[in-house]
Parts: sequence; C-alpha cells; structure tokens
Amino acid sequence: MSPIIGTVQDALALVHDGDAVWVGGSGAGHGVPQAFIDALAARFGETGRPRDLTTVRVVGLGDFADAGFSQLALPGLARRTIGSNIGNEPRLGALVADGALESYSLPQGVLSALCRDMAAGRPGHITHVGLGTYVDPRQTGGKQNARTTEDLVELVELAGRTWLFYRALPIDVAVLRATTADEDGNLTFEREPILGDSLALAMAAHNSGGRVVVQVERLAARRSLRPADVRVPGALVDLVYVDAGQRQTYATAYSPYYSGELRAPSAAVSPQDASPPDVRKVIARRSFMEFRPGDICNLGFGISQQIGVIAAEEGVEDALTLTVEQGIFGGVPASGGDGGAGRDYQARLEQPSMFDFYDGGGLDIASLSFAQVDRSGNVNVHAFDERPRGPGGFINISARTKRLCFVGTFTAGGLRVAVEDGALTILREGRHRKFVDTVTEISFNGRLAAEKGQSVRYITERAVFELTSRGLELIEVAPGIDVEKDVLAHMDIEPAVAGTPAMMDPRLFTAGPMGLARDLTMRGAAS
Repeated sequence: MSPIIGTVQDALALVHDGDAVWVGGSGAGHGVPQAFIDALAARFGETGRPRDLTTVRVVGLGDFADAGFSQLALPGLARRTIGSNIGNEPRLGALVADGALESYSLPQGVLSALCRDMAAGRPGHITHVGLGTYVDPRQTGGKQNARTTEDLVELVELAGRTWLFYRALPIDVAVLRATTADEDGNLTFEREPILGDSLALAMAAHNSGGRVVVQVERLAARRSLRPADVRVPGALVDLVYVDAGQRQTYATAYSPYYSGELRAPSAAVSPQDASPPDVRKVIARRSFMEFRPGDICNLGFGISQQIGVIAAEEGVEDALTLTVEQGIFGGVPASGGDGGAGRDYQARLEQPSMFDFYDGGGLDIASLSFAQVDRSGNVNVHAFDERPRGPGGFINISARTKRLCFVGTFTAGGLRVAVEDGALTILREGRHRKFVDTVTEISFNGRLAAEKGQSVRYITERAVFELTSRGLELIEVAPGIDVEKDVLAHMDIEPAVAGTPAMMDPRLFTAGPMGLARDLTMRGAAS
C-alpha cells in the first residue's frame, strides 16, 4: 500500500493526545523536519491539542534560541521529554528547570542504538556506556528534575560483569526528513548533511504499530529512483508531505559539500589568520598536538571543532581520519552552527553504526570539552549552570577511546587573555573556577578511565594536566604564566607537580602555520 502524499496538517492529524512522538534529525537543523515542529507548535497554540505528549529526539534539536524544540516549550503540550541534550533548546530547558514536565537526559549513542533495538523488538539496550556517570541509576538515572521519577535505566549482571540496561520506549509517531520521496514513499537523502537514525527509527515505529511521517523537499515518479540510493523503503512510510524550502541546517540553506555531492576546492579552506590566535585556537592547537598520523578521531562540540579547520590550514587533514558522531567519517568536520556536518568525507554512515564503532573502542583519540574537572579526574560537561543541558554523544565517545583530550578555558565568566610574542598574559581572570573539589555531576569517570588504561589529558590555554594514579598532575604551563599566581591560586584542588612543568610550545601563541605536518610525522615515527 502506497503512503498518503499529503500536507503537514495531515501529518498532525496522526498525532493524538498522549502519543510518544519521535522527531529525527540532529542539532542545529541537520535533517530536522522543521515544518512539522512549526505546525505542531502553531496547532497547540490555537487549539490546545494534541497535549500530554512524550517528545523524543536522539540529539537536541535547536539553534540555542527559538528554533527547534524550544518551539515546543508550551505548557501542556508534553508531559515528558527525552533526549541527549536540551542545551540548544533553552526555552524547553527553562520549563524543565521549573518542573513543568518530566525530562530525561540519556547518552546520544544509547538513544540511537535504542532505535535499532526497538526495531528488532528487543526489550531495551544493554551497554557499558554510562556506568559511573550521572545516568547510572546509583546517581541520577538521567532524571533532570524532581518531577521525573520513573526509572528508565537499570543495573544488570551479565557474563560476570555489571552493565546498564536502558529500557525500550514507546513510539507512536516517528517524524523524519529526507530529500526525495517517490510515489511509493521510497526515500533518498542526496541533499541531506546526515543520515542520522532515519532507517532505524522508521523500522522501530513501523514494527511497534506506530506511524511514520516524512518531510521531503521534492517528489518523484514511481520507480524513478535508483534502488541503490533508497535508504528507507516506502513500505515503512505512512505519510509524506513536501516542504520545498527546507534547509540543510538552520545556518546553511544548501551546500553540495555537506551533502557529499561535490568536494570543496582548496579555496574553500580559510587561510591562516595573520593576527595572533585567540584563546580557543590556542587550546585547539594544543589538543591537536596529541594527534598521531593515521589516528581515527572524534572532535567534540565547541573548541574542538576548530581542530578540523586547523588540520586543513596546516595541510594535514589527510593524515588523520576525523569523524563526527552523526555519521561523518573522514574529511573535515564543520564547525559553529553547522557542527555535525562535514565536507570531503570518505563515507556518510547511519548514526547507530557510528556509535557501534565508538562504543567498541574504535577511536584512537577524541578531543572533547569540559565544564568542570575534579581531583579524581572526573569531568562534568552537562550540568554547569542553572539551565538543564545534556552530554550529547560525550559519554559514548569518552567511554572506550584510547586517548582523550578534555579542552576548555582554565576559568569561565569574563576571562580575558592576550596572546602576544609567543606568550600568554591574563588580563582579567574568570569569575568561575572550573577545577573543583567535586564536580556537580559526572559525565566522565576518571577512576574508571584509569582502571581501563585510558590516557587522559586536560588542556587549557595556560596549563596542561594529566590523569595519573595520584589524580591530576600539572605537566605544562604557557610561556608568560606564573604557576603559583596564575594556575594553582585559581584551583580548588592541589594537583601533583613533578619538578618543573614543561613549557607549552611557543608556536601555539603565534600567528601563521605552526608546521604541524612535520610534528605529525615525528610523532608517527616515535609511536
């Protein structure tokens, strides 16, 4: 039976009070069926229906302002929301902070894998990911406020080990986005920046007796699509509607480089800035100095996104395989508002498969942000102010990766520094300390990392620390920095200091290329 070719209003008619509605896509508009979100918010504003929904997304959907799930911050529309990151949905986060609805924050890769487990009729997802972190039921179980009480995560013993069991979730309606649908509902994704969880989510909804709704940019005649290009078969699709103006991301209407239809010319790579680097670039450069030729890598959100640009500027992007959890394998990851996309990649994988690779320890190195670090080397990336946030893929990525760089400024809240003549000067210290006695919540467990033999470094603009059996050890300081006055005096903990810390490479603080191609070659020979 062919799906209905209808309108977004027809799609809304399939959503009833109390339904569990899963919305596909990722982050800042990547693969997001935005017209459905617009229409759902408008319909509820006009009629007060549908209400008491459970809204689910694998990745936070929003522009850190008003687009995406922020639009669904309407009291009564949802009784519960589930996702890996609510930080880019600030209006919805405010409702959660006020206790207006239940909210769970679970790891991105867990929710992605759960789509596939639900498609297969399994009772949930069993994994090591999340043990010893805030999603462990011995801590918060992923609950984000006092109103949220049901346990969705359990401890289980299997094969002589302790695991986490994430329960399967209901799914009444799945809303996806593709580029083209033919008259039978077969879907192709040729202009999309990611594939995401589309196939697994469609199967999960279909096999659960739910409905599958798809937003597309255009329609094609029956049997006119190449079978090899179809990623979701039409037999799984209940309704298709067209949004001819859909954008690749909130920031970019369309780029053939993000879709993989073209490779970017060399002129598309930003030239090296002739001025001294800012503090974020200093940190990203220092993190990149931990990378080795042939490494398969992940770059987290924020500062680490600059590493892809730095690799291109230094002419070494082909010496590494950079990946993005949304499914981009190889090439140069996008940064800023387009983070999650990439260009010149080797392959564009489905998101559950990418997380299989991460969870199994396939990464050699990852560079990820931190908000707090404590004396045990624990990292908090998701709970650092009054607004609810979430870790995204952080917990999956950090769980088994062999070498980890956690990056961030040394303090936060008004920090100002000057980078001049190969040295660093603190002009104004940040108001908030980030190296604390005990993190607010644990996103990464330092003790478990040490037991697993992971190599962990914490990189800031003025100092570099290493996780050892004694906890944190200060191993490097920036030129121009006084260890006592500029480092130790602004920590709530006392790190180990073995002799005189080494000096951070002065090239980090200078304009122009650093010559990292030669450095990579030397590190490859030494490894």
